[in-house]
Order: sequence, then structure tokens, then C-alpha cells
Amino acid sequence: QVQLVESGGGSVQPGESLRLSCVASGRILKINDMGWYRQVPGKQRELVASITSAGSPSYADSLKGRLSISRDNAKKTVALQMNSLKPEDTAVYYCNADVRYVSESEDFTRRDIWGQGTQVTVSS
Repeated sequence: QVQLVESGGGSVQPGESLRLSCVASGRILKINDMGWYRQVPGKQRELVASITSAGSPSYADSLKGRLSISRDNAKKTVALQMNSLKPEDTAVYYCNADVRYVSESEDFTRRDIWGQGTQVTVSS
């Protein structure tokens, strides 16, 4: 099966930066859009940034200017650079990808895949 594994979360002070990374593994045929979402307890998961397979990025309006998303199709990775972090950026960040892959039953399958999440805490 396909897996997404995130890394790079942690605790930082306001104004600092973090870089999140996510790598996909499995019998992958193609990865379409990839993105990052975040969620805080009691709230809906929200889109932070996404990037097409051609490398075209988009960002949540409230976060524009502080984020940069990138991907490496050959390595099946997506990264999120977050700058000037604020306490309100504290959340669990999830990697997401629209993936075409070969399932265990040898079927060609397309599915929205999620990582397990990585905690980002911004606090002084």
C-alpha cells in the first residue's frame, strides 16, 4: 500500500522557521496534487498549501507570504517551508497526496492518501 511519512515538526519560538517534509512510498504510478493541511483540536482540518504535479503552488490566503511549498517528483517528496511562525500556527500538520498506485490485489487504484501528522508548536 501507499504511505506518506512526514517529518520536521517540532517546537519553535514565534518568528522562527520550520521545514516540513513528506515522502511517499509504495507501488506508485503517479502522484497528482500534493499538499499540506493542518488541524487543531475542535476545528476542521484546513488546507495550508498545495502543489500540482507540474509544480504550480497555491496557498491559503491567510498564510501567503510566509510559506513555500515544493516537491521533487523523482523522490516522491513534498516540503513546506514555514517562516515567521506565530502561535496560531500551532497545529498538527498532515501531508496529503492524490496517488495512482498498484494495490495489493494488483488493481490500478487512485486514492487520496494522508500521512500520520506531525506536531508543530509555536510558543514563547
